[in-house]
Amino acid sequence: MKQETVTEGASVPEALDAALEELGVQQDAVDYEVLEEGQKRFLGIGSERPVKVRVWLKAEFVAELAEAKQVVSEILDTDEPYSAPMDSGYADVVGQLSDEDLDRVADEALNAVQSVLAGFGIEASIEEYEGDDGEIILDVVGEDLGVLIGRHGKTLDAIQTLTGAITNRRLGFRYPVLVDIEGYRNRRRTKLEEIAGRAADRAARHAQPVKLRPMSAYERKVVHMILRTDTRVTTASEGQEPFRQVVVLPK
Repeated sequence: MKQETVTEGASVPEALDAALEELGVQQDAVDYEVLEEGQKRFLGIGSERPVKVRVWLKAEFVAELAEAKQVVSEILDTDEPYSAPMDSGYADVVGQLSDEDLDRVADEALNAVQSVLAGFGIEASIEEYEGDDGEIILDVVGEDLGVLIGRHGKTLDAIQTLTGAITNRRLGFRYPVLVDIEGYRNRRRTKLEEIAGRAADRAARHAQPVKLRPMSAYERKVVHMILRTDTRVTTASEGQEPFRQVVVLPK
């Protein structure tokens, strides 16, 4: 990810906007200095010189991004399970924030996702909406975004972790923010509902445990949540990452 640039514009804000677009970050992530003030033509005489600014990423932002990327690197290298976004640590926060605070959470999360996308060299739109459990969902939409999902959603899980690390550090507290890529998680949840339902039917009908294929921690949690109201079965996880799987057990 590029950390510094020099840009020109008719005014300082215009030159700064060009720099932010090139670096792929928001203004709170940078410092800048004006190299040339620019010059207007006097009475139509002489040449017009644009404003020139040097813009660079703040040291704390670079360090924050490097630390978070290290976390993602370790996840991708070691298959460390992704920690699902709706854990017990959020219970005291959801529903307790003002609209202004929620706007701040959304803004910081949006900035974090934009920074992550810039690191991938990808430009895309981000749609924001609220989930059923009060979480903020940021859905990245665009063309050829499969690289951001990865095999079995592994890269997406890493992006989720990176986004959470940046957002939580900036906010000073943790709030559930879920990153999605073109509705992948929603489509995957629908598929998991079908898989879980069929497994519950088999387990109840044959009175035998049914093992599902290995899944990510996020997918396992979805299956547990889907079947927690099914009075015929219970669920458990067994095995070691990356082969940990859900077992559906008859009652």
